[in-house]
Amino acid sequence: MGGDHGPGVVIPALMTVAIRRPDIRFVIYGREDAVRPELAKFPKLAEVSELIHCEIAVRMDDKPSQALRHGRWKSSMWKSVEAVKNGAAQACISAGNTGALMAMSKFCLRTMATIDRPAIAALWPTTRGESVVLDVGATIGADAHQLVDFAILGTGMARSVFGIERPSVGLLNVGVEEIKGQEEVKEAGRMLREANMASMNYRGFVEGDDIGKGTVDVVVTEGFAGNIALKTAEGTARQIAGYLRAAMSRTLMAKIGYVFAKGAFDRLREKMDVGRSNGGVFLGLNGIVVKSHGGADSDGFAAAIELGYDMVRNNLLDRIEADLDLFHARNPSAQANRKSGVAVDAEE
Repeated sequence: MGGDHGPGVVIPALMTVAIRRPDIRFVIYGREDAVRPELAKFPKLAEVSELIHCEIAVRMDDKPSQALRHGRWKSSMWKSVEAVKNGAAQACISAGNTGALMAMSKFCLRTMATIDRPAIAALWPTTRGESVVLDVGATIGADAHQLVDFAILGTGMARSVFGIERPSVGLLNVGVEEIKGQEEVKEAGRMLREANMASMNYRGFVEGDDIGKGTVDVVVTEGFAGNIALKTAEGTARQIAGYLRAAMSRTLMAKIGYVFAKGAFDRLREKMDVGRSNGGVFLGLNGIVVKSHGGADSDGFAAAIELGYDMVRNNLLDRIEADLDLFHARNPSAQANRKSGVAVDAEE
């Protein structure tokens, strides 16, 4: 029921994924009067889906605390998260209110035993393919222990989604030199170097331009810097696309040139399409929750579904739990020295 388009985008996306993944099944939570007409357009989808009517839908402008207080037990968002908790589903996908989804997910699923704060991880298109970047908006002011947690969470996601056994990991910093940066970042770097984990290739500090280069498979930062980086990248992509459209329509010769170069421009547009990497993953919870962009089209929402599918298929939670157990077994003092970060209302 969430996002800018609701069932009009979600239901066609389910059909797309059902064709690509014949083994998938869907439990759809929403108002029957809104969902049923859309579902009727795809009889094959109806055969692999169960529609559960929910009277309440969390609004995009609801405050997380308000949605949690009034939307629990009855809303489509709560019931979809609860389905993961009780085993009726293996992943929850939503294009709804990000802060409300995070609040409900954390309240219902709880964080893993050694995790203080969950993180939102994004798949980031790079010149080499894709990287995992986290946190992009769940927690502001992460300490060194939480940054280490994020590194382990991101490593598990990279192993599951990219099929890399030992992903490379970098801490986002103002420089690559070990003497630069905030004390929390430098301390996290020391802890990761000393941990020398078999599942992680820690490469040290990386800078902002390294994200787009794909210098490492996993970029770790706290939510304030990560969210700004994400929004800046999305805005820059739209800005460049606007420049290109204006340039290609300025003169007759430019229009003719565009006709001959259309194939190249189509490939560039595909590379810059944020919908292809749609889906922010809530990591650190006892369940898989994927947040789609509110403005995603059906292809974008389908990408978010398939991201959740891949993480279930590749045992993301088991991989993360094994890595966390190994780290804390080797570093028993790490848990005792933790301190709480500052949680914020996650925004899209």
